[in-house]
Amino acid sequence: MQRETISGTALVTIGAVMISFAAVFVKLAHVGPTTAAFYRMAIAGCILAVPVIAGRHRAWSGGRAVLVAGAAGVLFALDLVVWHRSIHFVGPGLATILANFQVFILAGFGIIVLRERVSWRLAVAIPMALAGLFLLVGVDWSIVSRSYRVGVIFGLVTAVVYGSLLLVLRWSRSIEPRLDLVPNLMVVCLVAAVLLVPVAFAQGEGLGIPDSETVALLVGYALTAQVVGWLFITRGLPRVQAGRAGLLLLLQPSLAFIWDIVLFRRPTSGLDVAGAVLALGAIYLGTAPRAR
Repeated sequence: MQRETISGTALVTIGAVMISFAAVFVKLAHVGPTTAAFYRMAIAGCILAVPVIAGRHRAWSGGRAVLVAGAAGVLFALDLVVWHRSIHFVGPGLATILANFQVFILAGFGIIVLRERVSWRLAVAIPMALAGLFLLVGVDWSIVSRSYRVGVIFGLVTAVVYGSLLLVLRWSRSIEPRLDLVPNLMVVCLVAAVLLVPVAFAQGEGLGIPDSETVALLVGYALTAQVVGWLFITRGLPRVQAGRAGLLLLLQPSLAFIWDIVLFRRPTSGLDVAGAVLALGAIYLGTAPRAR
């Protein structure tokens, strides 16, 4: 059992570190935000299709399962459209922290729909999150640029869409009969990719890739953020206690904030650091199991 826990911890840690670079790839790629989203989903969908076509996974479980996976694909497309814009406007670190406020969307669903009781952790987490958000963006709100404000709003919208996406993905794993995990994710990715094509053209981005560096960045983005990183995490999570898993997954927004400072020279004051710590602490408390 101890060996299982150690291996699970290692897998989740490696996966969280890998996906912490997701926003960095988006920021560095020389394409528009929607174009980057398209290639993330298209490349990942094609990779996931290989074992499905090879017959290693059950590829059909009825129309209902496919429709639910398709609905998740619609939400995933919207999630990436708004998150990628947030990354371009406010940077990878803050955009990732804001997106992870999705834990409060899930908590709200649990309280309102599932009639879960409000735990002391959540009661502490909500004011912590608001205080952290104020220190990160509210102190200078009146003097920051319009694009920065829009980026913050996009980040918060991402949290709402991301939380909704996770709920639909959970639904897709609970219905019977359901698709196997790999075909399920394949459908999600390919549906999202198809929807992102007209959005990219409507926004004047197109699908052109200007250089080989961007090709490498987009492939790396798809592999780390959508395939390998999450494969490590999904394999490791069942072997790790919920509290430890929440703490390990906190590496993703924490490291994204650090990469933003180190790689993109994000101006960071003591108030920013305090805000990030409060926000990340609130996210961790929000991921803890809730009383029913």
